[in-house]
Amino acid sequence: MNSVPAQEIKRRGIAAVDEALARGPVHIIRNNRPEYVVLTAEGYEELLEAQEEAALGRIKASLEDAKAGRLSRHDSVEALLNHLESSDE
Repeated sequence: MNSVPAQEIKRRGIAAVDEALARGPVHIIRNNRPEYVVLTAEGYEELLEAQEEAALGRIKASLEDAKAGRLSRHDSVEALLNHLESSDE
């Protein structure tokens, strides 16, 4: 990912970000650490769409599991969390 120091933005303004964005998303470096990410509006919209598609995919998979009878019941939230933790191992 491209990076631009915050000092460069202070010195040159938005032109510094515009130039870096031409090569893709930009990390803004502040205190020698990546602090922010700048995307084009189009890139941001694509990110939101991908996130929504992933969520819908998880919902569809869950519904298919329910229809196929792949369910488990738990008496409490704690029991569910314990089950989820044990299935990760």
